[in-house]
Amino acid sequence: MREVRLGDVIDDFCVKCKRIMNHSVVSMVGPDPAKVRCRTCYNDHDYRHEQAPPPKVDNRKAALFNEVLSKLQPDATSAAAPAEAVAPAEDTAPAEATTPAEAAVPAKGKTKTKKK
Repeated sequence: MREVRLGDVIDDFCVKCKRIMNHSVVSMVGPDPAKVRCRTCYNDHDYRHEQAPPPKVDNRKAALFNEVLSKLQPDATSAAAPAEAVAPAEDTAPAEATTPAEAAVPAKGKTKTKKK
């Protein structure tokens, strides 16, 4: 295989296209390409030796997400609680003495509107 020269077309991972694409060699450091230009999107970047960059994973976000998930999972002790421990619905004070039909009808009256 021959040495790479300026202007040669080589394969490399394009950071903008997020794929291995054809690139033109733009600059060299010794016998190795230093910068390349994507022949699809014309983006210049460092030569990456056809390697995709590692994925960006924020460990703090992952830890926070796992903490939230652990709080959402029910505990074994709360699932085994007896039904008598829950307060009956009739012990709570009613908010209003209305029938379901009356609750569905909006109250008549003057509504306040904001003037512009």
